Amino acid sequence: MKLIYQQMLAFFILIMTLLLILGFSFFHVTREMIYENTWEQLEGYAYSLKTQSMMIQNENGKQVFTLDVDKLRTSEVLLSNQQVHFTIYTSRTNVLYPEQGYQSVISAKDWTKLKNGEILRRKSDLGWRGGDRQNVQNQQRMTDILAPCFDSSGKLVAVISVGAKVSSIQESFTKIQKNLLYVLLLSAFLGIIISYFLAHYVTKRISKLRKATRAVANGNFDVKVIDNKRDELDDLANDFNKMTVSLKKSNEEIKVQEQRRRQFMADAAHEMRTPLTTINGLLEGLAYDAIPEEDKGKSIELMRNETKRLIRLVNENLDYEKIRSGQISLRLSNFNGMNVLRNVQEQLRKKASESGDSIEVNGPEKLDVYADYDRFVQIVFNITQNAIQFTENGIITISAERGHRCSIFRVSDNGIGMSDEQLKNIWERYYKADPSRKNTKYGESGLGLAIVQQLMEMNKGKVEVISKLGVGTTFTLIFPDER
Repeated sequence: MKLIYQQMLAFFILIMTLLLILGFSFFHVTREMIYENTWEQLEGYAYSLKTQSMMIQNENGKQVFTLDVDKLRTSEVLLSNQQVHFTIYTSRTNVLYPEQGYQSVISAKDWTKLKNGEILRRKSDLGWRGGDRQNVQNQQRMTDILAPCFDSSGKLVAVISVGAKVSSIQESFTKIQKNLLYVLLLSAFLGIIISYFLAHYVTKRISKLRKATRAVANGNFDVKVIDNKRDELDDLANDFNKMTVSLKKSNEEIKVQEQRRRQFMADAAHEMRTPLTTINGLLEGLAYDAIPEEDKGKSIELMRNETKRLIRLVNENLDYEKIRSGQISLRLSNFNGMNVLRNVQEQLRKKASESGDSIEVNGPEKLDVYADYDRFVQIVFNITQNAIQFTENGIITISAERGHRCSIFRVSDNGIGMSDEQLKNIWERYYKADPSRKNTKYGESGLGLAIVQQLMEMNKGKVEVISKLGVGTTFTLIFPDER
């Protein structure tokens, strides 16, 4: 079943349920009001009969109960035109007036209540013409009241029963039921129309979201749904718009990363092909004894360097994938960071001198840092090596100092520097600050700084960089203390 029909059915059931509850309540209240009004009217007739046609006189010191029969007959004629009948009892079974009027059974319990001064109201009581209980045709269902009459001493001398046929009241009920049925039918028709418009309004907004979702699925991330900030559907539209913005950014990022990956694959193939060609040529020269004896040592050394270069390319890619996938676990501890800086200085001194660079280390004799030792070495090594690659005949300065609940390390150079555009992308995978330069001097894989950023996050640290084109670059590493 389509959503619009489901919504229509739900709204229609809700509307009809409310209408039925209101209709039943209205009918019940009206029914009670009709009985209440009828009883009050019958009590009024009983009071009139009591005051106008019934008398208690003193004769020889005794109170005698008498009736004004003429007035009673007049009242009987007037009330019969309104289908109202009355009967006067002197006991439960003794009828004083009229002899052939409608009579009903008064139970002993009811008679006791009458003696206590209660006025009884009965919704449905079986009445019949006097002395003719067996004739079913003369029996009538009556709605009546029983009103007691007392003498001056408080003795019950008579009971006036005034009743109207139940059929008369039922006719009123029937009219009300018919009118109520017509109203319900009209309301049901209006309910269907209202349900349709309500369901159409809701499903129309959902259909817009569906069309927008289909557009996004087809690759259109510029689609936007109107958000009026009114209800949950508008909240959903707002979330959808945020999702499309995020997907658009992700899609653009994927394209950029894919382009860089392709560029990296081309660069890596180029970088690997050169050392492999060199190694293959030297091996063939050695195999065919084409290399002079005095040059064989240089050839072997060249092959070793080219092999190390290939290993670095492979290791950087493997390291990054392990870090990104969370396969590397850290062992955080406190150690002297200055020892690491001095060791890196010694390891890279030769490489720096090949570019005419020098490495200086400044800082206290001892500076504790809380991090994973091996990854800390890798971070400092990568950044220092990166500084050497982009500096010629310059100075690389590694400094350290104590901060507020943290250890701060800086690697500065006076190399070629970077533009603002380059600074935005240096942490991206496969990015090279100067892609026009394909030699290894300006980065072999473009993964070094991406690895640094990932490792700093794993160590709960922070890395910042400032650079100016043609002036130099400074990397700041902040490692928080153990908490």
